[in-house]
Amino acid sequence: MPAHSHPYPLVDRLIETFAEWLKHRREVVEMCQFDSAEFGRIAHDLGVTASDLDELVRQGPHKVEELPELLKVLGIDEAAITRAQPLVMRDLERVCALCRHKAECDHDIADGSLAEHYQAYCANKVTLDALEKDFHVSPDTVRH
Repeated sequence: MPAHSHPYPLVDRLIETFAEWLKHRREVVEMCQFDSAEFGRIAHDLGVTASDLDELVRQGPHKVEELPELLKVLGIDEAAITRAQPLVMRDLERVCALCRHKAECDHDIADGSLAEHYQAYCANKVTLDALEKDFHVSPDTVRH
């Protein structure tokens, strides 16, 4: 068996998950060491409120995983938005990260009904409707 193979994928995944949790925990501890003025300046530099930044850091890096899926099923070119409208993309990510409807969204992703149901709960709906006009990808280039 080659030395680089992974004979225990479950163990590898558990180790990776623990490492991600530990890294996130360190980030939260580091964030708590800032005084409120410094934290406010950082939030301002990032274009978010201090309370939003606090929430985003506490939630961790995986809180916007649904957004690329939604853009894909709507046929919206994520890379083009990032290039042409980086502040709009950042706002989409912020709104997605702070969303209180993750369970609904994840369910709709899992059963393939996201495009049909997201309008009922997605706080990014109005922005996405506007982006569809300018950043729509032709159906033959959308990868599912």
